[in-house]
Amino acid sequence: MTNSPLPSEATISFKAICFRAFCYILFVAGAMQLVMLDAQSGVDRFTETSLTELMQSTLLLLGAVMMGYLHRRPSAIPHVSLLMGAFLFASYVRENDYWLDRYVFDGAWQVIVTLVVVPALFVVIRQRHAFVAEFKSISNSLGLGMFTAGFLTTYVFSRLYGRSEFWEAMLGDHYQRVIKDAAEEVTELAGYMLLFFACIELVLLLRRRARAA
Repeated sequence: MTNSPLPSEATISFKAICFRAFCYILFVAGAMQLVMLDAQSGVDRFTETSLTELMQSTLLLLGAVMMGYLHRRPSAIPHVSLLMGAFLFASYVRENDYWLDRYVFDGAWQVIVTLVVVPALFVVIRQRHAFVAEFKSISNSLGLGMFTAGFLTTYVFSRLYGRSEFWEAMLGDHYQRVIKDAAEEVTELAGYMLLFFACIELVLLLRRRARAA
């Protein structure tokens, strides 16, 4: 049995793939150079004021903005982008909990996350049939694959890899909290970069679909 060809909007030219891969490599290299500056600073390394934390917040916010852009295009994936955008913005708020607790009030981030996530879930559940149809339309896309990889890297692997018990067992008497923090924060950053790249890929996919329509 012969395989049916992919729809034209699903294909990406080899030249485009190489160019985007090159851009992503440059981005990762630049991000890791900033991580190196954090490591060399000797002061507040990998804390809330570090370059690593700033990059994490920036990537989450940019991803949420891109999902907001897709949400405002009804012909795209408004329900899927609403859920993804709410998730990314909630993660952005959680990354900045230190500042919210300090300058707004203790527990402010929980309130903001609830006000963002609950309405989004309500809309998605109410329009679940449309959500499922939109999800199926991107289920084989590079963007969704990268989003899944980013989610697993940040919210599963990073949490397990950054456990204090693991690093205390690994380093023994040489355990230093900064080593554990560096491992966890850099792994989180890797996941956030994947989420950011996923948002870019989804925007490009929907733009290709719009041109093909």
